[in-house]
Amino acid sequence: MTQSIVPSQSPEPEPERPLFHTGWLESYRPKTPEEKSAERRARWGEDAEPAESRTVDPTVWTDGEGSLRFSAAQRGRLGLIPKTEYRVEEVADGFVFRRVDPALTKVIVEPTSACNLNCRTCVRHSWDEPIGSMPFALFERLAEGLRAVPTLRTVAFWGLGEPLCHPDIVRMVELAHGLGARTELITNAMLLSRDMAEALILAGLDKIVVSVDGATPEVQADVRSGSSLEQARRNMLQLRHSRDELSRDNPEVAIEFVAMRRNLHELPSLRHLAYQIDARQIIVTGVLPYTPELVEETLYGYKAGTIAGTRSSWEPEIVLPLMDARHDALEPVVRLLEHTSSLSRIPRGRKGADGYCRFVGEGTAAVCWNGIVGPCIALMHSYTSYANGREKRMKRYDLGNVGDMPIGEIWAKEEYRAFRRHVLDFDFAPCTDCGGCELALSNEADCFGNTFPVCGDCLWAKGVIQCP
Repeated sequence: MTQSIVPSQSPEPEPERPLFHTGWLESYRPKTPEEKSAERRARWGEDAEPAESRTVDPTVWTDGEGSLRFSAAQRGRLGLIPKTEYRVEEVADGFVFRRVDPALTKVIVEPTSACNLNCRTCVRHSWDEPIGSMPFALFERLAEGLRAVPTLRTVAFWGLGEPLCHPDIVRMVELAHGLGARTELITNAMLLSRDMAEALILAGLDKIVVSVDGATPEVQADVRSGSSLEQARRNMLQLRHSRDELSRDNPEVAIEFVAMRRNLHELPSLRHLAYQIDARQIIVTGVLPYTPELVEETLYGYKAGTIAGTRSSWEPEIVLPLMDARHDALEPVVRLLEHTSSLSRIPRGRKGADGYCRFVGEGTAAVCWNGIVGPCIALMHSYTSYANGREKRMKRYDLGNVGDMPIGEIWAKEEYRAFRRHVLDFDFAPCTDCGGCELALSNEADCFGNTFPVCGDCLWAKGVIQCP
């Protein structure tokens, strides 16, 4: 095949290539209306099997000696297995049982590390890992293992890619829903077409979180290159409309916003966007700088080294009443707290530890697109970050592969159990509190004698970065 060129005209420039390829999208062929109808009939016919139920009767009785008696279903659901250590904590209206070693309750699945955008905050600017997508057969192996985990509550689809770039994402949600788990997904919403929205609704998606880093088109495009705020808004409105058309309540909608100096002024406008798309939650998180340029965009600085709500012995305790979120009331409060405490509060770790990992504390595992299991998002990949302006090389933590071993067995490995105990005690060197040394340049060791992986300056554990 040849192409004629007119000498008097300048040749047209080649179309700009995306910085990160998206895999299957380059060769994607949209389905015909007939194919879509046949697929809907096959998937959502009357013979479709209902999802497994994982709910149990919450009522527990004591016997004649005052001992609690749990049914077999309750024991399975709550992970009450013989010779398991628990802690009892008194609260105002009773007491709470907590497992010393959390049960596996949530799995974050990274369907793909491919993405259709080039956000300035993305980890891809600091890694050299290959782009890949999870084969559906591998996800089926994961689901088979999850079926044997009675404490499973949630399967969340996200990671460091855009889940909707995966051609089998609807089947994945459907399979996870069939396990009786709550299903969640984080997306930039650019690929959320009407057909995709309908399919996710019918697949049983329980929650969708749309990533928005600007409430105006200019700021959104500046932070999330390749994104259109208006297109994302239209797609989310279509999701709302499809939900109404199908007479479904799912999925609930949330907004996630990465707060930086360049977009902080956009925060008040998020409420209007939330009303438009029926978002019931707005999650504001800090930014982990993956490039030196992003260091100046952070909003935490010296507070990253202090767990929220803590104070030194030289500072007075500040007790505040409930008050309206008005500018005239909050501005003086912010000035009061400026040099004494943070504005947010997260749970304190065991033994008064200066850090708390929600991933470990809430029984979460993260599964990379290639099946490798890590304990959290921060250790799912290897990359470079610049928290507090210090270059740090992060090495991924590989605890096993769901293609080789059921995830329940990986969770029960002694290495994984020991890591969870260590993280819950959080006896790591407080790297974010000091000027730093050569040990702080990686996560392989710290000055307390801990070895890989060390978590002393993890911004998730400090409450700076929040995940849904």
